[in-house]
Amino acid sequence: KHVLITGCDSGFGNLLARQLDARGLRVLAACLTEAGAAQLRAATSSRLQTVLLDVTSSKSIAHVTAWVREPHPIPSPGLWGLVNNAGIAIPTAPNEWLTKEDFVKVLDVNLVGLVEVTLSLLPLVRRARGRVVNVASVMGRVSCFGGGYCISKFGVEAFSDSLR
Repeated sequence: KHVLITGCDSGFGNLLARQLDARGLRVLAACLTEAGAAQLRAATSSRLQTVLLDVTSSKSIAHVTAWVREPHPIPSPGLWGLVNNAGIAIPTAPNEWLTKEDFVKVLDVNLVGLVEVTLSLLPLVRRARGRVVNVASVMGRVSCFGGGYCISKFGVEAFSDSLR
Protein backbone atom coordinates (compact mmCIF):
# COMPACT_ATOMS: atom_id res chain seq x y z
CA LYS A 1 0.00 0.00 0.00
CA HIS A 2 1.34 3.41 -1.02
CA VAL A 3 0.81 6.58 1.01
CA LEU A 4 1.89 10.04 -0.11
CA ILE A 5 2.54 12.53 2.71
CA THR A 6 3.24 16.23 2.16
CA GLY A 7 5.42 18.31 4.48
CA CYS A 8 7.85 15.56 5.49
CA ASP A 9 10.91 17.74 6.15
CA SER A 10 10.08 17.92 9.86
CA GLY A 11 7.29 17.74 12.41
CA PHE A 12 4.20 15.57 12.06
CA GLY A 13 4.85 14.68 8.42
CA ASN A 14 8.36 13.46 9.16
CA LEU A 15 7.17 11.45 12.17
CA LEU A 16 4.28 9.89 10.23
CA ALA A 17 6.55 8.96 7.32
CA ARG A 18 8.94 7.20 9.72
CA GLN A 19 6.13 5.39 11.54
CA LEU A 20 4.38 4.16 8.39
CA ASP A 21 7.71 3.05 6.92
CA ALA A 22 8.45 1.09 10.11
CA ARG A 23 5.05 -0.62 9.73
CA GLY A 24 5.92 -1.77 6.22
CA LEU A 25 3.93 0.67 4.10
CA ARG A 26 5.41 2.18 0.97
CA VAL A 27 5.77 5.86 1.81
CA LEU A 28 6.12 8.58 -0.79
CA ALA A 29 7.44 11.43 1.33
CA ALA A 30 7.10 14.88 -0.21
CA CYS A 31 9.64 17.33 1.19
CA LEU A 32 10.17 21.02 0.47
CA THR A 33 13.97 20.82 0.64
CA GLU A 34 16.62 18.36 -0.49
CA ALA A 35 18.19 18.54 2.98
CA GLY A 36 14.92 17.42 4.58
CA ALA A 37 14.55 14.62 2.02
CA ALA A 38 18.12 13.40 2.57
CA GLN A 39 17.71 13.36 6.35
CA LEU A 40 14.49 11.35 6.07
CA ARG A 41 15.99 8.85 3.61
CA ALA A 42 18.92 8.31 5.98
CA ALA A 43 16.55 7.45 8.84
CA THR A 44 14.24 5.05 6.99
CA SER A 45 14.17 1.89 4.91
CA SER A 46 14.52 1.60 1.16
CA ARG A 47 10.71 1.34 0.89
CA LEU A 48 10.43 5.08 1.59
CA GLN A 49 10.94 7.30 -1.44
CA THR A 50 11.25 11.06 -1.33
CA VAL A 51 10.23 13.71 -3.81
CA LEU A 52 10.56 17.49 -3.70
CA LEU A 53 7.23 19.31 -3.58
CA ASP A 54 6.33 22.96 -3.19
CA VAL A 55 2.56 22.93 -2.65
CA THR A 56 2.35 26.58 -3.75
CA SER A 57 3.62 25.71 -7.25
CA SER A 58 1.24 24.17 -9.80
CA LYS A 59 4.28 23.06 -11.80
CA SER A 60 5.73 21.26 -8.77
CA ILE A 61 2.38 19.58 -8.02
CA ALA A 62 2.06 18.46 -11.66
CA HIS A 63 5.61 17.06 -11.55
CA VAL A 64 4.88 15.05 -8.38
CA THR A 65 1.58 13.79 -9.79
CA ALA A 66 3.35 12.57 -12.93
CA TRP A 67 6.06 10.96 -10.77
CA VAL A 68 3.48 9.15 -8.66
CA ARG A 69 1.70 7.86 -11.79
CA GLU A 70 4.94 6.30 -13.10
CA PRO A 71 5.22 2.55 -12.51
CA HIS A 72 8.30 2.81 -10.26
CA PRO A 73 6.65 4.62 -7.32
CA ILE A 74 3.23 3.00 -7.66
CA PRO A 75 2.07 -0.04 -9.53
CA SER A 76 -1.41 0.31 -11.05
CA PRO A 77 -3.67 0.02 -7.95
CA GLY A 78 -3.21 3.69 -7.05
CA LEU A 79 -2.72 5.60 -3.82
CA TRP A 80 -4.02 3.98 -0.64
CA GLY A 81 -3.56 7.22 1.25
CA LEU A 82 -2.90 10.91 0.76
CA VAL A 83 -1.94 12.87 3.86
CA ASN A 84 -2.00 16.63 3.33
CA ASN A 85 0.27 17.76 6.13
CA ALA A 86 2.34 20.60 4.64
CA GLY A 87 1.67 23.83 6.47
CA ILE A 88 3.00 27.05 7.93
CA ALA A 89 1.78 29.30 10.74
CA ILE A 90 3.85 32.44 10.35
CA PRO A 91 3.26 35.33 10.06
CA THR A 92 0.86 35.48 12.98
CA ALA A 93 0.02 38.81 14.61
CA PRO A 94 -2.94 41.09 15.20
CA ASN A 95 -4.67 41.46 11.83
CA GLU A 96 -4.07 45.19 11.57
CA TRP A 97 -0.31 44.62 11.74
CA LEU A 98 -0.39 42.33 8.70
CA THR A 99 -0.67 42.87 4.96
CA LYS A 100 -2.72 41.02 2.38
CA GLU A 101 0.48 39.27 1.28
CA ASP A 102 0.99 37.95 4.82
CA PHE A 103 -2.43 36.29 4.66
CA VAL A 104 -1.92 35.01 1.12
CA LYS A 105 1.43 33.39 2.02
CA VAL A 106 -0.20 31.19 4.66
CA LEU A 107 -3.39 30.52 2.69
CA ASP A 108 -1.39 29.42 -0.37
CA VAL A 109 0.42 26.72 1.61
CA ASN A 110 -2.23 25.59 4.08
CA LEU A 111 -5.38 25.75 1.97
CA VAL A 112 -4.93 26.42 -1.75
CA GLY A 113 -1.94 24.05 -2.00
CA LEU A 114 -3.82 21.34 -0.11
CA VAL A 115 -6.79 21.69 -2.47
CA GLU A 116 -4.62 21.53 -5.60
CA VAL A 117 -2.63 18.52 -4.36
CA THR A 118 -5.86 16.71 -3.49
CA LEU A 119 -7.56 17.44 -6.80
CA SER A 120 -4.44 16.38 -8.68
CA LEU A 121 -4.07 13.04 -6.88
CA LEU A 122 -7.74 12.22 -6.23
CA PRO A 123 -8.08 9.93 -9.29
CA LEU A 124 -5.27 7.74 -7.92
CA VAL A 125 -6.87 7.69 -4.46
CA ARG A 126 -10.21 6.71 -5.96
CA ARG A 127 -8.56 3.96 -8.03
CA ALA A 128 -7.23 2.34 -4.84
CA ARG A 129 -10.42 3.12 -2.88
CA GLY A 130 -8.06 4.98 -0.57
CA ARG A 131 -8.42 7.84 1.87
CA VAL A 132 -7.49 11.50 2.06
CA VAL A 133 -6.35 12.80 5.42
CA ASN A 134 -6.16 16.58 5.78
CA VAL A 135 -4.24 17.89 8.76
CA ALA A 136 -6.23 20.72 10.28
CA SER A 137 -6.14 22.26 13.75
CA VAL A 138 -8.38 23.25 16.61
CA MET A 139 -7.58 26.75 15.35
CA GLY A 140 -9.91 25.90 12.47
CA ARG A 141 -12.75 26.05 14.97
CA VAL A 142 -11.56 28.71 17.43
CA SER A 143 -9.70 31.72 16.08
CA CYS A 144 -7.42 32.90 18.89
CA PHE A 145 -5.05 35.13 16.90
CA GLY A 146 -4.77 37.05 13.66
CA GLY A 147 -3.22 36.08 10.38
CA GLY A 148 -3.98 33.44 7.81
CA TYR A 149 -3.44 30.33 9.94
CA CYS A 150 -6.86 30.10 11.60
CA ILE A 151 -8.60 31.12 8.38
CA SER A 152 -6.72 28.46 6.41
CA LYS A 153 -7.50 25.70 8.91
CA PHE A 154 -11.19 26.66 8.90
CA GLY A 155 -11.02 26.32 5.12
CA VAL A 156 -9.38 22.89 5.43
CA GLU A 157 -12.29 21.82 7.65
CA ALA A 158 -14.80 23.01 5.02
CA PHE A 159 -12.91 21.39 2.12
CA SER A 160 -12.72 18.11 4.04
CA ASP A 161 -16.47 18.25 4.67
CA SER A 162 -17.09 18.81 0.95
CA LEU A 163 -14.92 15.79 0.07
CA ARG A 164 -16.98 13.57 2.36
